[in-house]
Amino acid sequence: MEKKELICIGCPLGCSVTVELEGSEILAVTGNTCRRGEDYARKECTNPTRIVTSTVPVDGGEIPQVSVKTASDIPKNKIFACMAELKKIRVKAPVRIGDVVLANAAGSGVDVIATKDVLGR
Repeated sequence: MEKKELICIGCPLGCSVTVELEGSEILAVTGNTCRRGEDYARKECTNPTRIVTSTVPVDGGEIPQVSVKTASDIPKNKIFACMAELKKIRVKAPVRIGDVVLANAAGSGVDVIATKDVLGR
């Protein structure tokens, strides 16, 4: 049996959670003080995902870059591929919050969207 120690990020408490595994099967989750802790621990051990945040250059904008993020979490193993795709992107001003900057990032089915308005010069 394997034990994994995690710090939960499901809520502000930051509980120390222990997951007991047998192969890929989760036998027990302990240490969490709310249901979100158990859900987080199970997902982190079986299918870890993350929100990716970055910036993308803006041509003709009032500022040179726009902040972006994935619209939802993507598999952790696709983060580097997503970042490689973002390095190739340039957008033209104006950019609006929620504009899709990169569709289907790294084949994840999740879009990367702008998180800030950038007006033209």
